[in-house]
Amino acid sequence: MSIEVGSKLQGKVTGITNFGAFVELEKGTTGLVHISEVADNYVKDINEHLTVGDEVEVKVINVEKDGKIGLSIKKAKEKKPVRQNPRERTETFEAKMNRFLKDSEDRLASLKKHTESRRGGRGARRG
Repeated sequence: MSIEVGSKLQGKVTGITNFGAFVELEKGTTGLVHISEVADNYVKDINEHLTVGDEVEVKVINVEKDGKIGLSIKKAKEKKPVRQNPRERTETFEAKMNRFLKDSEDRLASLKKHTESRRGGRGARRG
């Protein structure tokens, strides 16, 4: 099996740096998983997610002309379909828009009420 963009492969973490992890693939080839491609959330310290020797599934995201291979762990994970709320499926656009407008008006009224009382608006005592 050749290393092509989009293919999923098994690999072994062989080295960790502050910017990513090196993963050994088939036939001794090595690719880099950038720190931004390790997990779906922000990764401050890659050592909290990976250690040398870990077996990982990666997806090839690019292969440069000079032979460098870019890999992703987060893109290799199968994404589960998002379940919709049954109300959202049957709600029309107009109903959604009306609900949005009502919520916005309620928030705006609340915001005005709180800011006027703090600035000494209508009815507030002045000293």
